[in-house]
Amino acid sequence: MERAQVEKISKAFADKTRLKIFEAISSCRAMNCGEIVAMRGVTPATVSHHLKILADAGLIESRRQGQFVHNRVIPEAIDQYIRALSRIARRSKPRKKR
Repeated sequence: MERAQVEKISKAFADKTRLKIFEAISSCRAMNCGEIVAMRGVTPATVSHHLKILADAGLIESRRQGQFVHNRVIPEAIDQYIRALSRIARRSKPRKKR
């Protein structure tokens, strides 16, 4: 995974509402937009905005089925993200104690 993608995913997870939406989708096989909107404090416009950012980061995929749009997490993206972060951590030099 390229560094730009790591940054994009990190920024996607940095927002508490987006993280809450991602966690909700992760907790089940798929979740439609109406179910996400039903979560307290999340408006339809907010859900749409956050789903777009999660999808652009490659963390979720959406598929239309009739009038509903179902969202599911892409587990491979998380696996690649974790591996990329591990590589970054291994390259970091330890800091000297003062």
